[in-house]
Amino acid sequence: MAEKLQTFKQMFNLQSPISNTSTSETSPLSTSLQLLKLGGSLITDKTKPGTVRADVLARLAGEIAEARRELGDGGLVLGHGSGSFGHVPAKKYGTRQGVQTPEQWRGFAEVWREADLLNRHVVDALWQAGLPAIRFAVSGSAVSRAGQLAAWDLSPLRAALEAGLLPVVYGDVVFDQAWGGTILSTEDIFAHLARELHPVRVLNAGIEEGVWADYPACTRLIPEITSANFAEVAPALGGSSATDVTGGMASKVHEMLGLAEAVPGLEGWIFSGAVPGRVREALRGHTVGTRIRA
Repeated sequence: MAEKLQTFKQMFNLQSPISNTSTSETSPLSTSLQLLKLGGSLITDKTKPGTVRADVLARLAGEIAEARRELGDGGLVLGHGSGSFGHVPAKKYGTRQGVQTPEQWRGFAEVWREADLLNRHVVDALWQAGLPAIRFAVSGSAVSRAGQLAAWDLSPLRAALEAGLLPVVYGDVVFDQAWGGTILSTEDIFAHLARELHPVRVLNAGIEEGVWADYPACTRLIPEITSANFAEVAPALGGSSATDVTGGMASKVHEMLGLAEAVPGLEGWIFSGAVPGRVREALRGHTVGTRIRA
């Protein structure tokens, strides 16, 4: 029993208090780890508050389960957007910009409730597909400062990956040392995880085939965006057609390009999860949508 307790303490680094984020050492999972985001527009109807696309969610969960059976367990962190759930109250109360007044704190709690509700739908769908999903909510485990993630102990998430479980993260409220409270988007969370865990790919499954060169006509797809051609393609990047307080396509591309520059060897992909089989193909390493690299 004493040996088991010591092993547990070593795994979760319980000898010292958590004062910052996890170490920057390369994770042993980095040779195969992928981060996959299911966009809010893909799994919800953004034009109808609180509406889940249950059939789409079930299909996506099945594709993830198929890919994991082929590739093995332990190499994936799943994230999802808030869609027609959290974004609506977040915009109403301005939660992303800070939380100070009693009304704003009530809004903070409302955003948390909506994000939590959607996450329950997602996790339930994953379990229905046979996936051992376990969620990691930043609202109860991390803090930020001026909108930037300041402290988050990743030891439990690393342990979940080592155990072959499927960690699930999502855009959520977080207590902020400077602003009182704010929202960390899934992109914010993935950016932190990528720098700490060094995945090989960050996959962003939305409703668009990729990044269009002629949005909103959407007839010419940009196959690849790099640091060298970003200035050329930047004028073509559009925003989001529905309520989204954490940024549209332009923001996603800019953030992913910055991440590719910060993490050696990392590739980002933006593609359509609305096409049956596309998420499975992406997880298997096939070319899908628009690739983003340094």
